Amino acid sequence: MSHRLPVLLLAALAAATRLPAQIAPGDYAARRDTVAAHLHDGVVLAFGAPAPATDEADFHQLPSFAYLTGYTRMDAAFVMVVREGRPVFQMLYEPPTDPRLALYNGFRPDSADLARRTGLGLAQLAGLRPMLDSTLRSGTLHVVTDVHSRDAFEEDSLTRGRRFVEDFWSAHPRVTVRSADLLLDSLRVRKSPAEVALLRKAVAISVDGERAAMRAVRAGVNEGEIAALTDYTFRMAGASGPSFRAIIGSGPNSTSYHYRANDRTMRAGEVVVMDMGALYAGYAGDVTRTVPVSGRFSSGQAAIYRAVRAAQAAAERLARPGAPVAAGDSAVRAVEARELTRLGLIESPEATFDPPWADSTRCAALPAPLPCRQVFLYQAHGLGHGIGLEVHDAGGYSYSPTGIFQPGEVFTIEPGIYVSTALLDMLADTPKNRAFIAHVRPAVERYNHIGVRIEDDYLITDTGVEWLSRAPRELEEVEAATRAAPPRSAAR
Repeated sequence: MSHRLPVLLLAALAAATRLPAQIAPGDYAARRDTVAAHLHDGVVLAFGAPAPATDEADFHQLPSFAYLTGYTRMDAAFVMVVREGRPVFQMLYEPPTDPRLALYNGFRPDSADLARRTGLGLAQLAGLRPMLDSTLRSGTLHVVTDVHSRDAFEEDSLTRGRRFVEDFWSAHPRVTVRSADLLLDSLRVRKSPAEVALLRKAVAISVDGERAAMRAVRAGVNEGEIAALTDYTFRMAGASGPSFRAIIGSGPNSTSYHYRANDRTMRAGEVVVMDMGALYAGYAGDVTRTVPVSGRFSSGQAAIYRAVRAAQAAAERLARPGAPVAAGDSAVRAVEARELTRLGLIESPEATFDPPWADSTRCAALPAPLPCRQVFLYQAHGLGHGIGLEVHDAGGYSYSPTGIFQPGEVFTIEPGIYVSTALLDMLADTPKNRAFIAHVRPAVERYNHIGVRIEDDYLITDTGVEWLSRAPRELEEVEAATRAAPPRSAAR
């Protein structure tokens, strides 16, 4: 082994020092010009991500802030003054750099290099409020929300940006405050050719992680070992790391959508859901495969797997430019309702129940809303989302600003079926639920602890849709990949 060590070290060094492709400096200026043209007049204000609470935490710039500026340092803010559809003033603001702390966190960027990379200057953060006080006594302040997750947009989050805006607005009541989020979403949905290239790389590395994980899955292997292997695979392929904490859920954990512990030892005869993604130059992949721990699906597991794959294929056939995103979700639910009826897990494709997340008045409507239908119990999450500068990016089924697929949109399709007796235990004791439970309990117990999710990444082209995440996914392909020789580090 000793004669191989230098080769391995050189390979690792090469992987670690590869420079990923970047968005061209002119692209950031072009993005800001587009925003200005849409807004016509006013001031755009965006706050970037604050420093992490601890030194051990990773720092990730907020997506819309990164989209507008390309600036990746902590605690920054951005202002753009727009007059008649053109930017007349643009500036980044940052707190002063403590000389001693700079030895820990790095020094301020060289102004000439920053201007060359982003087209922006850098001023002290203390000057932000006086600048706005003198510039905007009336008119419109267009605010980019400073939240870390798209899922938190509707939450009542007390961010530093919100505190700043509320204080400024109280001092300038003639100013109109408007959100710029919908505009940014509409622009971020359509990826540029440079963004698509970065996403292709992020997805390809994510597929590498899935393939490595498939070969490593065995009875007696801990979920955390698989998560560690995928992180290692991403790094060695040139990614900066995972785009989110991997979800490696085996046995009963396969039925928890966002299971996070990753600390259970896999057992023979189970399935394991492996949801992971690589982060490459700020762009996120997101791929999920469900595999049999023993190398072959049982008949029950295979039935659930084929139902999920058929549902995904139904959505794929409907994805194209100009198509309504709702059509794919309807197609998935129709396939799952048919298959779940056949398996005895629901009473009929249109059957309803009394769910814990909707009141009886809502469920009494005809036709019954989806959350009131029995099929929804086995997949209570959306069909997918956009991917890009964040894992849950603008676009796709959950975050589409228009409801229509657009060329350049990169998104996931991720149907699932999750069967657990806990689903029945959570239901209220009502006559309708008692009848439902009596009908389906034998089947639920037969398929208990079988969770299957298949998630792939796609690009809407000018003429159709392109499947990007080409990891094994047909049932026989998955079984063959799982039975392949494991990586040497995961061998028992």
